[in-house]
Amino acid sequence: MQLKFGKFPVVVASSPEMAKQFLRVHVTVFASRPALAAGKYTSYNYSDTTWAPYGPFWRQARKIYLSEVFNAKKLESLEHIRIEERRNFLARLYSLSGKPVILREHLSRYTLSTISRMVLSSKYFSESEYDKSVVKLDELQEMLEEWFLLNGVFNIGDWIPWLSFLDLQGYVKRMKALHKKLDKFFSHVINDRETRIATGKDSVPGDVVDALLQLAEDPNLEVKLTKDRMKGLLQLKREKKSLTGLYGRNRWVEEKDFSNLPYIDAIIMESMRLHPLSTFLAPHYAMEDCKVAGYDISKGTTLLVNTWSIERDPNSWDAPNEFLPERFVGKEIDLKEVTLPSCHLVLAVGDVLDTTSDSSLFGQY
Repeated sequence: MQLKFGKFPVVVASSPEMAKQFLRVHVTVFASRPALAAGKYTSYNYSDTTWAPYGPFWRQARKIYLSEVFNAKKLESLEHIRIEERRNFLARLYSLSGKPVILREHLSRYTLSTISRMVLSSKYFSESEYDKSVVKLDELQEMLEEWFLLNGVFNIGDWIPWLSFLDLQGYVKRMKALHKKLDKFFSHVINDRETRIATGKDSVPGDVVDALLQLAEDPNLEVKLTKDRMKGLLQLKREKKSLTGLYGRNRWVEEKDFSNLPYIDAIIMESMRLHPLSTFLAPHYAMEDCKVAGYDISKGTTLLVNTWSIERDPNSWDAPNEFLPERFVGKEIDLKEVTLPSCHLVLAVGDVLDTTSDSSLFGQY
């Protein structure tokens, strides 16, 4: 489907076949991002991997993520944090037995605590009114929700540039306000770590902040890692019968047990299929004229991939609107392949892996 947003052409891919054409067959053409206000104001002038245009910094940022965040050994070394936070989460729920519980609030707290400790080595937010920190838990959660909202809005000024100064919807004003809050938080994190390192009080080995600070001093880095770019890179995105039968009721299920729980994997994959992180992927941008599936696509066209439609495509899924984890039991899913039936998983994780099928984009990664 081709549309016109203001003066700019937009193409929407709503089928698995077209998603494959754009994100795999023509991945080198659509590897970049359009320069929208959200990337400018909420991501330090396009300095995170969501909004960075394809080029030296994009390649460098991906390399940092692969080596410092998605590294298997690194993740394994941090398992103790995930175990501790998981037990704290379950303990809090147990203490509320017999009372109404809003699970979303507890899941948010669990997720933020786990990710911040894994990436920053500390929570850096207060969980009660008696704790002193630069930001409270509910404030940080509100910041994250605002970030997701503003990164998905239709901002008139993006598509009709001569109206952008009016900020008719007030989105840019909100983006600037959010930027100030995020900048205060990340500045505190980086300054605190620099102080700890300078005074010899940093006893936490090699987390992501340490790695970024070290890279910032590297004179051979292709693109200098400024503090704003560092802040951009720091922005974060049961099957009872089998569990009981395999492990009984006398011990915790650990991460090493997951390989023996295929139905758990199936539940996760089916949940991702029915409930993707967003209706559309972050937009892509055509860097040159090309022909896709017989259609001429001009340079500068914005690509939107409709994950909601793809993951409910009746030509690809039996009973697409039903929750049926069994459809994945016994099937191997390769997240690097943008092919049916695994295409939806790549789309569901929000563009993390949709370009890994083309090694030329990653160079030495």
